[in-house]
Amino acid sequence: MTTTDPATPAHSRSVRLVRPLVRHYVEMVVAMTVGMMVIGALRSFLGLTVPFAERPGAAYLLMATDMAIGMAIWMGVRRHPWAATAEMCAAMYVPVALVPLVWTGVIGTMPFMIAVHVLMLAAMLAVLLRRRQQLARC
Repeated sequence: MTTTDPATPAHSRSVRLVRPLVRHYVEMVVAMTVGMMVIGALRSFLGLTVPFAERPGAAYLLMATDMAIGMAIWMGVRRHPWAATAEMCAAMYVPVALVPLVWTGVIGTMPFMIAVHVLMLAAMLAVLLRRRQQLARC
């Protein structure tokens, strides 16, 4: 593609719009992973964990909270608006709707864990797309 190609400015514009959103999404995944690892390790050290096999719903809620704290801290560092931070953290709890499926035996604990992670990532993407103008500027 040459610089005189009329598609170049549009392509360049879309790259400038998409790049910060991809960066933000990756930052959120890293922040939630760090939160899960660091806070989860601290909780484990303090004896405040719940065995996943025995209480998958409670273990999931603790993990989601660890992830949300990690994301909230990083979004604060990056000076994101509080409303966007709250929505992104709330995305961690969307999969709680799947907990009754485990309680009733419709799905097992490992499929549940896979499903909650996929649903979390999808919910985060929904928040990102909803707030794309705000989040792209931060």
